[in-house]
Amino acid sequence: MRSGALADSNDRAKLQELLLVGELVEKARNAGVQTMVEGPGHMPLSDIQANIQVMKTVTDHAPYFVLGPLVTDIAPGYDHFVGGIGGAFAGFCGADFLCYVTPAEHLCLPDKQDVRDGVIATRIAAHAADLARGIDRDVDASFSRAREALDWEKMFRLCIDPTKAKEYRRKRSPSEDTSACSMCGNLCALELVKKYLKKK
Repeated sequence: MRSGALADSNDRAKLQELLLVGELVEKARNAGVQTMVEGPGHMPLSDIQANIQVMKTVTDHAPYFVLGPLVTDIAPGYDHFVGGIGGAFAGFCGADFLCYVTPAEHLCLPDKQDVRDGVIATRIAAHAADLARGIDRDVDASFSRAREALDWEKMFRLCIDPTKAKEYRRKRSPSEDTSACSMCGNLCALELVKKYLKKK
C-alpha cells in the first residue's frame, strides 16, 4: 500500500498497512529475526512527519527507510531533486535510511549518470538531515574555514562531489591572477578584507 502518488499519501489503506507492519515486526523480533521497514514513496511534506512518527511508534523504533519520499508528482526528469527535498525532511523527522531516486524515475531505466546524480542528491539530503539533527556540523565548519582561506584543495577534499566542483573551477577560473572564484574575481570580499587587514 506504499503511496504511488500524492493522492494516496497517508490514506486509510496506508495507515492500516502501518498497523500490520507493526504486528509483523513484533512477530519477527519474537522469532529472533531482525527487521527494517520500507516506507513511503510519494507524499507531501506536510504528511512526512506524521507517517514516520506512526511507523516508529507501531514498530517500536525499527529502522525505517524511505524512497525519497517524492513531495510532488509533477517534476519528471527532476525526481532526484524532489526525492532529495523529501529525504532531507524525512531524515530530520527520524527516517534512518534514504533510498536514492534518479532523474529517470517514472520515465525510463537510469543510466550511469542518472544513478550518479541520484546518489549525489540523496547524499546531500542525508547530510542536510544530519546537520539539522546536530550531526557532522564540524565538516561544514571546516569547509567554511577553507572557503574563507580560499583553500580550494581542502574545499574539494571536504565537498560531497569533488569531481563536479573541480570541473566547474577548471572551466570557469577567473582570468586575473587571484585565488578567488570567477563569480566576483578581483572584487572578492574575502581577498579585499585580507588586503585591508594587511595594511593595518
